[in-house]
This record gives sequence, structure tokens and C-alpha cells, in this order.
Amino acid sequence: MSTLDRMLPVWILVAMAAGLLAGRLVPGLGPALDAVTVSGVSLPIALGLLVMMYPVLAKVRYDRMDSVVGDRRLIVASLVLNWVAGPALMFALAWLLLPDLPEYRTGLIVVGLARCIAMVVIWNDLACGDREAAAVLVALNSVFQVIAFAALGWFYLDLLPGWLGLPVTDLDVSPWQIAGSVLVFLGVPLVAGYLSRRVGESTRGRDWYESRFLPRVGPLALYGLLFTIVVLFALQGEAITSRPLDVARIAVPLLAYFAIMWAGSFALGKAIGLGYARTTTLAFTAAGNNFELAIAVAVATFGVTSGQALAGVVGPLIEVPVLVALVSVSLAARRRWKGPA
Repeated sequence: MSTLDRMLPVWILVAMAAGLLAGRLVPGLGPALDAVTVSGVSLPIALGLLVMMYPVLAKVRYDRMDSVVGDRRLIVASLVLNWVAGPALMFALAWLLLPDLPEYRTGLIVVGLARCIAMVVIWNDLACGDREAAAVLVALNSVFQVIAFAALGWFYLDLLPGWLGLPVTDLDVSPWQIAGSVLVFLGVPLVAGYLSRRVGESTRGRDWYESRFLPRVGPLALYGLLFTIVVLFALQGEAITSRPLDVARIAVPLLAYFAIMWAGSFALGKAIGLGYARTTTLAFTAAGNNFELAIAVAVATFGVTSGQALAGVVGPLIEVPVLVALVSVSLAARRRWKGPA
């Protein structure tokens, strides 16, 4: 492993600290970074995400994806975990742990509705998950995100609280905004990765593509990840550091959510007979969230200084170190894995 790979948790913590300090100490940095947006997300973050995702999707062997599509256990388990269990768990944790903070509670529920389509490919790759399965599940999440996000927002913020006699909230979000987010953050790097493999293999052969080309572009994924983290935390550095107690309150349900979703999904994958690679992919795709979409929706609906937007920002603050730690847990479990490889 390269020094970057071995020391990744350290670099991520350094990137988070650098971003927070820059956002706090450099006047006007946040507005400057957020001056231009793509699908509601800051242009520098959008570029970082695209650079981060391209090398991983270029590694996918697209000729093997039919075996993933035919794995009904994996597909059904992923749909249930992402679109039934995940939103329901976040709703329960938000109401249980933040009953007196309605803005943060709503922001967390929005985070729970935004299923991961971007950064999860990095965690899955680091944990030696199934790349082809990750590509299929992320694409499936993208389709469901366009179809179901607004409906689930209405259900969990308006209909269900009304049934339970709790305060209700309106969520005005356009399906076109969600479709644009999916197109940019998944569609662009997916097409680029697919074309890279097709053109590279047809002109130079698979041997050259996998032994020469991929090792050259591979490090871009981690550079893009670190750049994205720095920019993300620089954008919200002042908000996060000026309200540490609020951040701590928001962090508690998020920690519980990531731990329960990942552990439950990993246990389910093993119980239904998936191998290590697909079990890992199932766990990370179920535990991760689309913070880009959650932040964009919260800002567009409630405003950039709202508690809902702060809850969306705290999401990756907690998700990044927790899922990096879970990569290590996955690799430790791999060494003790009993069952299908």
C-alpha cells in the first residue's frame, strides 16, 4: 500500500481540521467557495466529487454486472435497507434524541432520505467490496432517489407525524433538482469510467488498462476525497465551530444511525449467504448518505443559515470518520470471514 493509503485516516482528519480552520479564520472564504453551484452544490465540491468517483468507476468491469443484477438477495436486501429501514431509523432516532430541536430533527430526517450515490464508492473500494455490485446498487439508489425522495419527504415530515399527533413540516423539493444531482454526481463519472474501460481495452488491451492505466489514475480518487473534505468543511467551518453544543446534539443520532445501519446490513448480508465483498458493499451502500443532496435540499427549502442546513452539514462531519473507521472494521472481519469468498 502507498503512504497515502496507509495513512488515509490521518489525512482525512488533517483535511477536516484544515477545512474547519480555513473556514473559521479566512474572511469571506465560505461565500467565495459557494459563489458558483452545480445542482445546488458548490462548484469546488462538485469537481472534487467527480475527480473522486471517476477512478473507482473506471475500475469497474462492466461485463460482469449481469451477475450482480441477477443476485436477487443483494438487490432486494439493498432496496429494503435503503428505502424502508434507513429513513425509518433516522426518523425514529431524530424524534427520540432531538424532540426539543425541530430544525435539527427535520434536517436529520432529510439526511436519512438522501441515499448515498457518491462517496460510498470510495469506502467500498477501500474495504475491498464488490465494485460491480457497488455500481449497480448506486445506480439503483439513483433511480429510486428521483422517484421516491419527495414522496418519502412528505410521508416522514407531514403524513406520519400527523398520524402520531406530532408537529408536521412541509418539504418543497423538485424532482428535477434531484434528477440533476443524480445526473451530475453519478451520471458524469459513470459514463467517463465506462468509456475509459471500453476505449482503453479496445485500443490497448485489458492487460495494459489494468496494469498501466488504472494505477496512474487510481490515486486521483483519494486526492479528490481529501480536496472535497477540505472544501466542504471550509464552507461550514464557522457554523460548526461556533455552535459546538448543537453539533454534539446532532452527532449523537448520526453516530447511532451509522453504527446500526452498517452493523445490521453487514449481519444481514452474511445471514442471507452473500460473500464478504457483496456483504461489505451492501453495508456501505446502506449506511452512507447523499450529503450533497441533503445539504442542497435543506438550503433551498429552509435557507443557508437554518438549523436544517446545519444538520445536513454535520452529516459528513460524522459520516466521514465513522465510515473510515468501519473500513478498518470490514478489513478485520475479512481476515476472519467464514463462508463464501
